[in-house]
Amino acid sequence: MQAYELIIHGGRVMDPETGFDVIADVAITAGRIAAIGTNLGTAAHTIDATGLVVAPGFIDLHAHGQSIPADRMQAFDGVTTALELELGVFPVARWYDEQAHAGRLLNYGASTGWVFARIAAMTAQQVDPTIEGMGQATRDPRWVNEVANSSEMADILDRVRTGLGQGGLGIGFPNAYAPGTGVKEMSELCSLAADANAPTFTHVAYMSNVDPRSSVEAYTRLIGYAGSTGAHMHICHFNSTSLTDVERAAQLVQTAQRQGLKVTVEAYPYGTGSTVVGANFFSDPDFPIRFGTGYQAIEMVNTGHRFADRADVLAAQAEDPGALVLIHFLDVEVNARHRDLLDVSVLFPGGAIASDAVPWTRDGVTYNGDAWPLPDDAVSHPRSSGTFTRFLSRWVRERQAVSLMEGLRKCTLIPAQILQDSTPGIRKKGRVQVGCDADLVVFDYEALADRADFKAMNRVADGMRHVLVNGQPIITAGVLDLAARPGRPVRRPVTPA
Repeated sequence: MQAYELIIHGGRVMDPETGFDVIADVAITAGRIAAIGTNLGTAAHTIDATGLVVAPGFIDLHAHGQSIPADRMQAFDGVTTALELELGVFPVARWYDEQAHAGRLLNYGASTGWVFARIAAMTAQQVDPTIEGMGQATRDPRWVNEVANSSEMADILDRVRTGLGQGGLGIGFPNAYAPGTGVKEMSELCSLAADANAPTFTHVAYMSNVDPRSSVEAYTRLIGYAGSTGAHMHICHFNSTSLTDVERAAQLVQTAQRQGLKVTVEAYPYGTGSTVVGANFFSDPDFPIRFGTGYQAIEMVNTGHRFADRADVLAAQAEDPGALVLIHFLDVEVNARHRDLLDVSVLFPGGAIASDAVPWTRDGVTYNGDAWPLPDDAVSHPRSSGTFTRFLSRWVRERQAVSLMEGLRKCTLIPAQILQDSTPGIRKKGRVQVGCDADLVVFDYEALADRADFKAMNRVADGMRHVLVNGQPIITAGVLDLAARPGRPVRRPVTPA
């Protein structure tokens, strides 16, 4: 009888890849799953999982927080790997070094940030590779509105190529924040991604219910990039970029997938998005027509202020373009039609669940402090606290829209599969199998619940009894280990410069 470091005893063990769903023990040694079964032997430590589900830790493809406070909140949501893929970072090697030096609670990784390469090449600005940094860079809007000239394009391509060589998980394409980008630039970058066998993570070029420059046009363009360059085009937040045209967008994506094109999607289970107030689409004079909502749908995260008109928005952009805002694009609490539209993206067959979690702020400044629980005045978006528990409790347990196994697959295996062709290490995640990384959640299915709302965004989710990252418990019996830093990098193989 072998001795292990840790045994999770008597839980309902569920593996979304093999369909394994059995009451069993899971033995862990050296950060990996060493055995699954019964009567496995002894262990230095044991977790009693009787009556609980044992599943892979959730893989979040779209997490902008990238800090210890953000990690802690997401841990209670079952996340064990938090990746910054839509915006990405630059320089990539420096970012990974900084995370390793600081220590992380969750596994971490990032794509190569095209938008930051574009900002540097076209305006010579060196900004923080964060969503707020991108917002601040809009003070010089040339990178937002202008087509790159030949030398600028060469510079952008070179920077992105360097980032891929440094292990970036793909190319982040927040195209809507730089709508002036030429198709030549985008096609060259997509070809670069295809040649490197790296996915792209795209915020489509336009968000609008009306032509020209509608969401449907943007999806048609994205699908065209996949077909003409061979790139894997992953669609970020399918719900918020589709607005009320999500049904038509879903038809287009499914047709592309049937034709064998590499197009994948993710969505979060909310009708409210979040971004920076400096985003160019807010200052568009036709914003109410294009979004199908008034300016009052835009809300400052830090103050709760709702905008009255375009002049109000322009004033806020001039004061602090990096300030976070909420955008209430669907009223899912009272509008049944809007709930149906959200279902199209959240339940999209083969689609991943991803949070688009934004950083935590206090008084308009990113919060990176060590206080726990988070300070009462720390704000973000409820999705930064409860995306995965919200999906599993509401769509899976209460509504039974999909089975628990399929719900787990959308939170674990599907995100891993989106990355695994280019990032071999991710093949050891999103699964409960011998030899896989011991990134595991042990939860009370009946107790799962998101508790955060727009009045109290920093309430932790309920139901996660134990959470392990690389075999180390970070939550034990519902209590967070404040000193734990077991997170490791998720990274493509680094190639010589």
